[in-house]
Amino acid sequence: MGELSPTNNNKHTLIIRKKTLNWLKYALKRLLMLIPVIIAVTFVLFVILSFAPGDVVKTILGDEATEEQIAELKHELNLDQPLLIRYARYMMDACRIDFGNSWTSGYEILPEFSRRLPYTLLVTTLSVLFAVGVGIPLGIASAIKEHSILDYGCTFLVMLLASMPAFWLGTLCQILFCLTLRWLPVSGVGSWRHFILPSIILGASTLATMIRMSRTSMLDVIKMDYIRTARAKGADEKKVLYHHAIRNSLIPVITQIGISFAGGIGGAIVTENIFAIPGIGVMLVNAVKSRDVPVVMGVIIFVTIIVGIINLIVDLICAVVDPRIDFAS
Repeated sequence: MGELSPTNNNKHTLIIRKKTLNWLKYALKRLLMLIPVIIAVTFVLFVILSFAPGDVVKTILGDEATEEQIAELKHELNLDQPLLIRYARYMMDACRIDFGNSWTSGYEILPEFSRRLPYTLLVTTLSVLFAVGVGIPLGIASAIKEHSILDYGCTFLVMLLASMPAFWLGTLCQILFCLTLRWLPVSGVGSWRHFILPSIILGASTLATMIRMSRTSMLDVIKMDYIRTARAKGADEKKVLYHHAIRNSLIPVITQIGISFAGGIGGAIVTENIFAIPGIGVMLVNAVKSRDVPVVMGVIIFVTIIVGIINLIVDLICAVVDPRIDFAS
C-alpha cells in the first residue's frame, strides 16, 4: 500500500530532475558572476599598487643602480607601458593560468601559493569547527534558558571575545600557554599541536558571532506560532525543540558560517604572522610590503575564487536544510 504508483514515481523523478537542474543553473550563474567581481577587485587593487608611493624597481636593484639598469628592468617588468595595457596583459596571462613570478624573490607564484594554501585552509577550517562546535550549542542553550545564569554568562563571553583583537589575544596566549606553562609550541607547523592555539585565536571572534547568531535565531523561532501550537497539542518538548525549532533556526547560522569561513581566510593574515605559519597570509603581507604586484594580484584572485565557491556551497546547503528555498527564480 505504501509503494508509489508508476505515475507518482514518474512525477517524483521529474521533480528531483527539475530541482537538480535549478541547482546546476544557479551554481553556474553564481560562478559566472565571479568574473566581473574578480575584474573589479583586481583592477582597483592594480591601480592602488601602481600609484602607491615608492619605486619597486629601485627596491629590487638598490640605490646604486644606474639609469640603464633601471630602464632595462622597467622594460622587463612592463612598467614602461600604460596602466591599462599592463593590467590587460596580466589578466590575459591569468586566464591562461600563468600568474608569473615574484618580482622580488623570483619564485613561481602558482606553485608557491599551492604549497602555502593548505596551511591557511587548515587553520581556518579548525577555527570554524571550534567556533561552530562550541558556539552553536552555547547559543541554543542560552536561548532555551533565556535570562538564566548560562544566558548571562554567554552574553559576557560574547562581549569579551568580540572586544579582544586577535594580535593582542594571540600574544597573551603565547606568553601564558607557550612560554610560561609550556603546554604548546610557540610557532611553526611541525606537528598537530602547532595548530591548536592559532585555530583557537582565529576562531575567537567567530565563536562570539556563532553564540550571538544562534541565540538570536533560536529565540526568534521558539516564539513563532507553530512552536506554540505544537506545545499546545501536547508534543514532547524535546521533539518541539530538536525537530522544529533547531532545524528552522539553522538557516541564518549556516549562512554566517560561510561568511565566517570566508572572513577567516583573510583574518588568518594576523594569526599566521603571530605564530609564523607559512600560509598565504604571510605571503601576501610580504608581497604588499615590497610592492610585489604579481604576488598580490595572484593571491587576491585565488582568495576571491575560494570565497565565491564557499558562499555558493553555503547557499546549496541552506537549500538542503530548508526545502522552501527555490533557486528557480
